[in-house]
Amino acid sequence: MYDSNRIDTVEGLRTLYREPSALVVHKERPQLDEASQQFVSRCRFAAVGTFDADGNPDVSPRGGQSGFIRVLDPGHLAIADLGGNNRLDTLQNVIASGRIALMMVVPGQSETVRVNGRAWVSADPELLDGFSLPKVPKTAIVVEVQTTFVHCAKAFLRGGVWDAAAWAELADTPDGAAILSCQQVADLDAATMRRLLDDGYVSSLDEER
Repeated sequence: MYDSNRIDTVEGLRTLYREPSALVVHKERPQLDEASQQFVSRCRFAAVGTFDADGNPDVSPRGGQSGFIRVLDPGHLAIADLGGNNRLDTLQNVIASGRIALMMVVPGQSETVRVNGRAWVSADPELLDGFSLPKVPKTAIVVEVQTTFVHCAKAFLRGGVWDAAAWAELADTPDGAAILSCQQVADLDAATMRRLLDDGYVSSLDEER
C-alpha cells in the first residue's frame, strides 16, 4: 500500500509528539517489586508476544485461575501451559528465539503489568508440581525478567473494557463462530459452529478439572 505520508525516521516521528515525562521514562525496572509480584500472582489473563526464527510475530492469549503464572523470584516467572489447540505457536517461538513479552491483566484492574525478557520451555517435574492447579501442566514457560513496568489505564478506559454499558453496545458484534463460518473454515452455519465451539470448550475445560 502506497502512503505518501509514511514516517520512516524516529526524528520525523518525534516532530509530532511531545517528549515523554520523567515518570514514564524511568518507570522500567529490572526486577519485579513486591506489589508487582502480588499483581502477577493474581493475574487471570495475559497477552503473550513472541516471534519465530524468521522474525514473524505472534501474540497469543493465556488465561487461568490465579496462580497459572507463578513468581519464582523477583527475576523469574513461570507460565503454566494449559490446554490449547496444540498448534504450539508460542512454545515453538520461545524455543526458536528465546524471547518473550507479556502484558498481564487482573479482572477489574485497568492498569496492567508488563514484562519483557528471555524465556525457555521447561518440563521440570518440580517446577510443574509447584503450580496450584487442578492438573499438572505438561510444560511451563520460564521467563527471565529483563524489564518490567506498570502500563497506564488509558487504553482500558477508552475501550470501556470493564464497562457493562459498552458490552451491551457491542452485543451484536460477530463472535468467533460467525467469523469462522464467514471464512468457510468448515461447511457449517454460524449457529452450528457456535454449538460445536461451546461443546468443545466445555469438554476441554472439564479435562483440566
